[in-house]
Amino acid sequence: MTIAPPAGAAPATEPVDVAALVRAATAEDHRNAESRGFITRLMGGELTLEDYTRYLAQFGWVYEALEERGARAGDPDVFDPKLARLPAIEADLAALGAADWRETHPALPATAAYAAHLRSISDDDMRYLAHHYTRYLGDLSGGQAIAALVGRHYGATPEQLSFYDFDLGAEGPVRYKRRYREAMNALALRPGQVDVLIEEAKASFRLNGAIFEALAA
Repeated sequence: MTIAPPAGAAPATEPVDVAALVRAATAEDHRNAESRGFITRLMGGELTLEDYTRYLAQFGWVYEALEERGARAGDPDVFDPKLARLPAIEADLAALGAADWRETHPALPATAAYAAHLRSISDDDMRYLAHHYTRYLGDLSGGQAIAALVGRHYGATPEQLSFYDFDLGAEGPVRYKRRYREAMNALALRPGQVDVLIEEAKASFRLNGAIFEALAA
């Protein structure tokens, strides 16, 4: 499935705020994922910087899979290459003493399942967009709070938290997120495409929650 509507498709009679629809439809899934014991304890200052390192390393595997797709000719504006996070994750892990994270923090089964799923849908623009949206918009939103809390609770330095620094210059996260949502809406998705997008975004939160559960164990 591709994002572009089929040739000759009639345009929607009214603009649809797809980003708002997805956010509302996945609100409960989002809450369920972020309320898992590991992540609440980590954000509450009950764990250690090593626990944060374990967390970050698992998501290194996720972003590696997410970003393997790379930029493609004809990609919509929403697939902005500058959002890529793996180089920053690897720099942070090196600063956290885990430069060899692939050996010391192998992918947990839940992480491997998420990465395998991402690779399986990389050619399906609609489903891929769902994960692109949940991951990068999450990093630009709640991720900023995570960085502040990890710095406050565990003494992490800016060199260990570059994952959350998107280097957006004067635009900043708020304006960039607005532009991202506008780019989603500009795709003029059909109702069936929106349904696919929402269901896959829900799956994304479930896959994230499974990693949190695995880290707790």
